[in-house]
Amino acid sequence: MSHTITLIPGDGIGPEVSEATKRVLEAAGVKIEWETHNAGAAVAEKRGTTLPPEVLESVRRNKVALKGPIGTPIGKGFKSVNVTLRQELDLYANVRPIRSLPGVEPRFEGTDMVIVRENTEDLYAGLELMIMPGIAQSIKLITERGCLRICEYAFEYAKRMGRSRVTAVHKANIMKLSDGLLLEVFRRVAMRYPAIEPVEVIVDACAMMMVRNANKLDVIVTENLYGDILSDLGAGLVGGLGIVPGANIGALSAVFEAVHGSAPDIAGKGVANPTALVQSAVMMLRHIGEMSAAQRIEDAVTTIYRTSDVRTGDVGGNATTNEFTDALCRLIATSA
Repeated sequence: MSHTITLIPGDGIGPEVSEATKRVLEAAGVKIEWETHNAGAAVAEKRGTTLPPEVLESVRRNKVALKGPIGTPIGKGFKSVNVTLRQELDLYANVRPIRSLPGVEPRFEGTDMVIVRENTEDLYAGLELMIMPGIAQSIKLITERGCLRICEYAFEYAKRMGRSRVTAVHKANIMKLSDGLLLEVFRRVAMRYPAIEPVEVIVDACAMMMVRNANKLDVIVTENLYGDILSDLGAGLVGGLGIVPGANIGALSAVFEAVHGSAPDIAGKGVANPTALVQSAVMMLRHIGEMSAAQRIEDAVTTIYRTSDVRTGDVGGNATTNEFTDALCRLIATSA
């Protein structure tokens, strides 16, 4: 079966890690016709926008996109491409698996948890105003609809992936109406999944638990701001953003992305680590039903980190992007 997928290579190291990921998918035998569209800082200089309309049209048409890291021009009035994609395509669920890889020095061995973050509401809705000179106000927007669909997604994800616990992370002891609404909906949804244990944890306690026993949390479901902060904390537990995948899921479209920055300081030097985007592509393959290829790539990533010294500089090696990709492709080919 052939798939048509939108590719947004991104800025900085984005084109390099995107090309490496395309090679890995080809080695796994997945047939993909790529529709490539550019977005980000470089496009803004030529088009006056970081996200040309044809990019959104392509994702809507193909329903699936793979996106490299994208920079946003600072101080020039441009909206973040990531935020705009989520809002325009209603990609309400941000999914971030946090899994340690062998051979990468983590804070804790064997970390394996998932953060499911509501992606469209909360303080990130951008509802701000100056109520008088010297006093700014941000509005925390939480809706029952937003809470319902993110909680349902988290429990369905846990059920599909064979996980036993969903943890709602909140601050309802202080924000009794907004975060209280999340908890109220979470409890209603949990009743429909008796095989999955529902747990409620205050966000500051959750941060402490993540650096003591992250796996106890299993699948976290939370609001936008808390999820953003905890996701990066989780990445730090397993070796950094260079190896952690991410996905933005909506009812009609899904965008799979590397969550690290565009690293313009090393762009073009051939030393970027493609692991994060490769692992995001594994999530994409499972989303489109290519389960066998997804497992072979995931197994190859685990094997190369466990048994090989072929790794890029950010994780303690000296391999180039191409050398790492070559080794990964060879492992995938031998597993066929």
